[in-house]
Amino acid sequence: MKSGSNLERVLEAGQFAVTGELGPPKSASSKAIAKKAEHLKGMVDAANITDNQTAIVRMSSIAAGMLALQEGVEPVIQMTCRDRNRIAMQSDILGAHALGMRNLLCLSGDHQKFGNHPTAKNVFDLDSIQLVQMVKEMRDEKKFLNGEEIRNTPKAPIVQPKMFIGAAANPFGDPFQFRVVRLAKKVKAGADFVQTQCIYDMERFREWMKQVRDRGLHEQVAILAGVTPLKSAGMARYMRDEVPGLSVPDALVERMKGAEKGAEEGIKICLEQIEEFKEMEGVAGVHLMAIEWEHKVPEIVERAGLLPRPQVEEKEPVAAG
Repeated sequence: MKSGSNLERVLEAGQFAVTGELGPPKSASSKAIAKKAEHLKGMVDAANITDNQTAIVRMSSIAAGMLALQEGVEPVIQMTCRDRNRIAMQSDILGAHALGMRNLLCLSGDHQKFGNHPTAKNVFDLDSIQLVQMVKEMRDEKKFLNGEEIRNTPKAPIVQPKMFIGAAANPFGDPFQFRVVRLAKKVKAGADFVQTQCIYDMERFREWMKQVRDRGLHEQVAILAGVTPLKSAGMARYMRDEVPGLSVPDALVERMKGAEKGAEEGIKICLEQIEEFKEMEGVAGVHLMAIEWEHKVPEIVERAGLLPRPQVEEKEPVAAG
């Protein structure tokens, strides 16, 4: 085991994994975390704690992750390259591990112009692929990026952060033929699991997965297919017309428009997708992003036949090197 996290254990056991998402509040409220965690506990194997998503200031991912952990939800800490240089990144990784966190998702981060501080300066000292590689070196080589060993003094023991390393993948960006090439670079850099952008265009996702299998990448990394249940026809139109990097078929928008109960239809579509993912070669699980709809997660997971979540015995992590 690389980290000993629950998510890693579930995937290593060959179980179909379920991760969720928990967005920290735009305040210092710990109660907001506890309320969301209540809906996710026992329903998912781990939950992503977003890192100032859409470049809007929120409680930090590590702090919110600690609160989620106290509520019984294993966190997947997110870290973007937008806000930190390599010094701050390595410092935060050490701190997150010391606090008991064992999963880390490495991201570029949304550009600050989309957020509530559009004149802020971005950093991008490293890109997301370099971040993956750095975390892997800290874990497996037991060294900082400058080559120094991760020990407090020359005679002190090495205590490296043993993280289960995640990366993101967008099967729908252009040019399409380079999507799998970029995934391959993240796998080579050291990604242990990958969570995809939310999927609505199943035909294109099937083609992407075929390319993944043709390269044998599904045998090197655990792929979790991203699903976001639609609440209404308006949300479907917004996702199609306003969100960059998404592909939402017109037929799906029309289906939502014709539904008597939009929210129920959105959940039905989500369940149909999950059913196909469960049978799709190379898909190791789903990443359920119920955006500000966490209270629907228990219903979706239960109706998808994904309960109870597997309990896999803990093992002591062993890092390479």
